[in-house]
Amino acid sequence: MSDDTYYNAFEISPVPAPGPDAVPPEPFRGIYGMPAFVNIPTTDLAASVEFWTRGLGFFELFSIPGTLVHLRRWAFQDVLLVAAESVPEQPSAMSFSFSGVLSQVDSLVEACRALRPDAVEGPRDTPWNTRDVEVITPENARIVFTAAKPFDPGTQEARNLEAIGITPPGETPGDNERHA
Repeated sequence: MSDDTYYNAFEISPVPAPGPDAVPPEPFRGIYGMPAFVNIPTTDLAASVEFWTRGLGFFELFSIPGTLVHLRRWAFQDVLLVAAESVPEQPSAMSFSFSGVLSQVDSLVEACRALRPDAVEGPRDTPWNTRDVEVITPENARIVFTAAKPFDPGTQEARNLEAIGITPPGETPGDNERHA
């Protein structure tokens, strides 16, 4: 593996650099070709929209009444709630993760627990330097809210990332021109 396998490209993401003063971007209301999105089947669109908006912080971008609701948070965080006759009885082992900032973790946990007290697990810190909250939605979807922790070069998490060739932003000049 060459030294230029990974490179910093944070400028293409709406996710702010981790830090104690990281400010989340405003909800993104533009229409774009979605590079990725998730479809979540639901038997109750109204109840699902309420949980996703009040608990998880998404907003309704648009809807096709009785059929589909397009939710979004930041740019590239798109969820399509789709009317279905049934949903899985148990949450899947698969999950959908979306990013936030550390200052949002506690309020997200409180909001989700207020709506579904037993639906939240965490927060927990990961070996890859994030704080994660797992939420089971009314549709039995497993959702992970993840927030990067500030980079501290003296931590085991920093050593874990360095061992796989990932360095913090700013440590190596961005060189997207060469990689794009």
